[in-house]
Amino acid sequence: MTDDPYTALGGGEPGAVQVLEVDGATHVVLSGEVDSDLARDLAHATKHAVAAGLPVVVDTRRVTFMDSAGLAFLARLSAQGTRRVRVVVGHPTVAFLLEVTGMGDAVDVVDVTGATA
Repeated sequence: MTDDPYTALGGGEPGAVQVLEVDGATHVVLSGEVDSDLARDLAHATKHAVAAGLPVVVDTRRVTFMDSAGLAFLARLSAQGTRRVRVVVGHPTVAFLLEVTGMGDAVDVVDVTGATA
């Protein structure tokens, strides 16, 4: 067991982006570190989601770290789509990041962290 909270949260996991069409919606599943290393994958996911024309759900429950690249991805999705993007959040740090940057006002946040306000 480590005393480093970043490592304890799974920090250092390579990031990944999956795009799936399920139940009439485009689901973008993010995992690991969502940073500039994923720029190409995030751009591809944006193009696919916008072209599909379906409601978009971004699942961040497996995200261990997110920086401005992840926020820019969410901003592009919300700006280019005709419907509000739904973001499923399972980690308090991601929820905090959306709140502190105001991105939570641009997307519909589904918080499954179990935290109460």
